[in-house]
Amino acid sequence: MASIGQIVNPTPGSDALARARQRASLVPDCLVEAKRIANNVIAGWHGRRKRGIGENFWQFRPYTEGESLSRIDWRRSARDDHTYVREREWEAAHTIWLWADMSPSMMYKSTFGSVSKEGRALVIMLALAEILARSGERIGCPGVMEPVAARNAAERLATALMHAPLPGGLPEIAMIRGWSDLVLIGDFLDDAPAIMARITPLARRGLRGHMVEIADPAEELFPYTGRTEFTDPETGSKLVSGRAENIREAYGRAYLARRDDLGQSLRHLGWTFVTHRTDHLASEALVAVHMYLSGMPAKATHGGLL
Repeated sequence: MASIGQIVNPTPGSDALARARQRASLVPDCLVEAKRIANNVIAGWHGRRKRGIGENFWQFRPYTEGESLSRIDWRRSARDDHTYVREREWEAAHTIWLWADMSPSMMYKSTFGSVSKEGRALVIMLALAEILARSGERIGCPGVMEPVAARNAAERLATALMHAPLPGGLPEIAMIRGWSDLVLIGDFLDDAPAIMARITPLARRGLRGHMVEIADPAEELFPYTGRTEFTDPETGSKLVSGRAENIREAYGRAYLARRDDLGQSLRHLGWTFVTHRTDHLASEALVAVHMYLSGMPAKATHGGLL
């Protein structure tokens, strides 16, 4: 996705073949790291609750046109401007779609970050696949891998990613059917309205979504001073600032305003939003998303949940 303003050097991202090779070499290491993290955080977790046609209450979600009116919870709906239905618990697997943005902006890594945004996104996605596969869930990746229910789903996903094309922006998800979960991992630096234009129809179809925003520390802190050239890694456009420190405050306001707008819009749809910096542990984002998937309300943490 388009970058707000990052300092980057020319990369193989402009060459599709070199970019594909770079990702193919990155994925195996990310899989090893993902398995290590998954093994560290999975201890003590004994399955998870699932929604379905059982008798126990699971959660409220927005009403979708065409559903039976008898499912509407009028008391909950009276609290705000939306109509909600009650979902119930069911001990059965359902499909969880995982996706990580592979756009050129995700290759960015400053001296303040421990890994690139792309590397961290892949680790979180593969670690989620590992944990969820152990719970018996079906794991898929839009446009990359059809859902599978297998213990080696993470390995299958890693192999599929190594040979997948490199589309930009949000994935094509028209093929997703039923009450699935969708986890989107990326930097989401496009304008919030543009992102929500793609997301809103999915929520109206009943898809439960979770967004994980990956940020390099420099994108939040804007530590630049003096004459600085900023390059958009996707369009190649440049901006030169004679004294970068003079625009730090305005940049910070714009950056956080975009994040706040996106988070509020997602919560309005009933989706969840997690922010994660690459100088923090990957397990922080992994645990946060897993808690949301498990239906357990997560507590806000620094650089974590919004």
